[in-house]
Amino acid sequence: MSLTEEFLTRLEKDKEFRMAVAGLIGYREILERISEHDRKFDELLVELRRHGEILQEHTRKLSEHDKKFDELLVELRRHGEILQEHTRKLSEHDRKFDIIFERVSSLEKSFDLLSKRIEVTIGSMGRRWGVDLERTVLEIFREVLEEKGIEPGKVSKFRLKDADGTYTGVKGKVVDIDVLIKDDKLYLIEVKSYADLDHVQWLYEKIKPVEKALNRKVEKAFIVAVNIDEEAYQKAKELGIEVVAGNIIKSLEEETS
Repeated sequence: MSLTEEFLTRLEKDKEFRMAVAGLIGYREILERISEHDRKFDELLVELRRHGEILQEHTRKLSEHDKKFDELLVELRRHGEILQEHTRKLSEHDRKFDIIFERVSSLEKSFDLLSKRIEVTIGSMGRRWGVDLERTVLEIFREVLEEKGIEPGKVSKFRLKDADGTYTGVKGKVVDIDVLIKDDKLYLIEVKSYADLDHVQWLYEKIKPVEKALNRKVEKAFIVAVNIDEEAYQKAKELGIEVVAGNIIKSLEEETS
């Protein structure tokens, strides 16, 4: 009988042998299972270690991010402080500008008041000094007048008394005007401390009577004034009268409107 046949016969007839073999087979299976479990546990441990390393790397990067966020917060706070300082300085500048504007406004008012006082003073001088004032005004504008061909030192007074109305159309009317005759050319000059629309119109109306009386054509009519009303200035331009003036003053109606 072969070994296999003997083994099978004993399994069939020998209960104790059969139980021993069965126990042996079960233990082996258990060992194999335990071995398989050990292998799987080892794989899990390897995977967990790998995950642990990944988590450590994430932790490191998060720590770096926290550090960078802290640095950003510090920088943002610094920028905020700088902006607050700039805002403070701008507020201070605004305050200083307000002070400057107030002072400039005050100076403008003072200047306007001074200008009006000068006008009153010059007007008063005109009433007291007459011809002397005209000479003074001509001297003030000497350089400008000489550029236009007018020599203040050669300007003289001309008075026309129209006894029968031949020249003006009005009997007994008197025309007073400053004249300059140069190179056979006749220039009319009206000198005022303050010239208004009436002064411009009067000068224009003197041109033809003087031309008739002196039998010369007026080359140019000048109005010379320290100040001239803006409306008078525009009218002079329309009439071809040349204006030499220190200031062009807006009319009182425009200033109060």
